[in-house]
Amino acid sequence: MPVWQLDHRLLFPDPSMADPDGLLAIGGDLSVERLHLAYTSGIFPWFTLNNEPFWFSPDPRCVLPCTEIIISTSMRRLFNKKAFRVTVDHDFSEVITGCSSIPRKHDNATWIDEHFIEAYTTLNHQGIAHSIEVWDHENIVGGLYGLTIGACFFGESMFSKVSNASKFGFIHLAQHLAASGYHFIDCQVYNKHLASLGARDIPRQTFLMQLADALNHIPAHPLQKTEIATQTTAAPNTQLL
Repeated sequence: MPVWQLDHRLLFPDPSMADPDGLLAIGGDLSVERLHLAYTSGIFPWFTLNNEPFWFSPDPRCVLPCTEIIISTSMRRLFNKKAFRVTVDHDFSEVITGCSSIPRKHDNATWIDEHFIEAYTTLNHQGIAHSIEVWDHENIVGGLYGLTIGACFFGESMFSKVSNASKFGFIHLAQHLAASGYHFIDCQVYNKHLASLGARDIPRQTFLMQLADALNHIPAHPLQKTEIATQTTAAPNTQLL
């Protein structure tokens, strides 16, 4: 299928027109308005090349229902020890900079560049993008960031400076989202790390239907700046391995 070249107009082609790798369109910009339209349409920017965003809508789509997070025995031990402290929106800049130190999820991808950092920092200032910080005493040792729209969390990237730090933060986030009324975490593309936490592939059309439903719901407790307490008991449907 042809890849669409976007211009200044605020629109996207139908996600079903993406190529087999999920690439749908190239170009446009990373404005707040375009990013909001993209995510609510099941589309996301994966990387930039020559200052042009590449927009994807893969089929299948990897998602994690918030109530179905898997906690392994080793992670449960870290929880019981309260090995780390987890916060939301305490240092977005540190987290997105940490994520920029690892490759994006595409063989030909650039790293998270200054255009991504500027765009998502603006979204953070507007309460749409959020960072999850994982602390060892006074130092951030891992984290992740993503967007919340409706009852969805759109995961973007994560990083760790020490073993299991990002996984610790991700599990805390999933449990916090489940308790707050969110439906799922959009993990975008399957990998073994995400699968070990409970993420799974679903057809794109199924994802789009679930997305439309979740966008029509408002969580009881929208994500905001806070410290996430470690749960001593598993949330409903949580799998312990």
